[in-house]
Amino acid sequence: MNLRFLAILLFLVPLSAAPSGTRLKDLVSIEGVRDNQLVGYGLVVGLNGTGDKRGTIFSSQSLTNLLARMGVQIDPTAILVKNMAAVLVTANLPPFGQPGARIDVTVAAIGDASNLQGGVLILTPLKGADGQVYAAAQGSVVTGGFVAGKGSGGGTSQTVNHPTAGRVPNGAIIEKLAPSIAPDGHIKLQLRLADFTNAGRVSRAINQRFGSEGIQPARAENSALVSVDVPPAYKGKGVEFLGELENLMVETDRPARIVVNERTGTIVMGKDVRIAPVAILQGTLTVEIQTSLNVSQPAPLSQGQTTVTPQVNVTAKEEKARNVVLKQGASVEELVRALTAIGSTARDIIAILQNLKASGALEAELEVI
Repeated sequence: MNLRFLAILLFLVPLSAAPSGTRLKDLVSIEGVRDNQLVGYGLVVGLNGTGDKRGTIFSSQSLTNLLARMGVQIDPTAILVKNMAAVLVTANLPPFGQPGARIDVTVAAIGDASNLQGGVLILTPLKGADGQVYAAAQGSVVTGGFVAGKGSGGGTSQTVNHPTAGRVPNGAIIEKLAPSIAPDGHIKLQLRLADFTNAGRVSRAINQRFGSEGIQPARAENSALVSVDVPPAYKGKGVEFLGELENLMVETDRPARIVVNERTGTIVMGKDVRIAPVAILQGTLTVEIQTSLNVSQPAPLSQGQTTVTPQVNVTAKEEKARNVVLKQGASVEELVRALTAIGSTARDIIAILQNLKASGALEAELEVI
């Protein structure tokens, strides 16, 4: 089977009209200001016979418990639950989410239901990792897929995407504040990508903007953490200080890195990648083996027998080696342009990059995913 490979080259060239640097809010996150994951167990009802089967025992038990709370007593072994499905409900509680605000939830079948299309999620409490209820979910389930036709014994059917999972937009109401840390006199900034150079530049940029004579509010604790003291001018105005802090522009340093996905043939390279003086030779050897059968028939009315004799032909074809010579300080742009000019495929480029890294000529980190 022939595979198509795709080579992607990204050059990190800033536009002349674009502002210099990167916003601080795109580089760091504030310690304590984070989402909180919620989970709950619920029931989706109103399905058109596509719910859990009798083999899913906990569905009938859940329905029995639900009806018991409403004053209806019933034997769980005497009911069919094909119009109902047991699901797990998940959601992300945003930081400082206020009671009464709505958030989206995701539902996924955990039994043997075949389709949640058209179902309604019954009131489900959503708990955090501490076991407390922070939200309650209920509403119509929207699935990203569907099932058309009938299955076994009833004709053909077609399934698109995953009809056993869906979402309830704005389906949960926040009941309790999330355990977020409000900004006070001391703030910690967490770098999304740990780097000593960037940590030092973030600290320097904050001190240049908010520092004064003898007062340096920011200091880099390590490669992933910068501590900031709220300046006296912003005392009692932590939110305003964070708003100005997030929009501070910082000149960042990006590591020279090449990311390769050999399964899909995707190559992503930055322009900062440099290559030492090196010569690359690439050739292709093709060996083809063909077998033909020669049939020998005996003469009419003779006592001979038909014989089959295999004949094997082996041919070898070797292309001339194609060479590329790179001088001192050559960039990855020049490498890719040269390899493309000699007809190298993405698979060839991946192999060449791995050989360059092994030889020490590639001045970059090579990551294979």
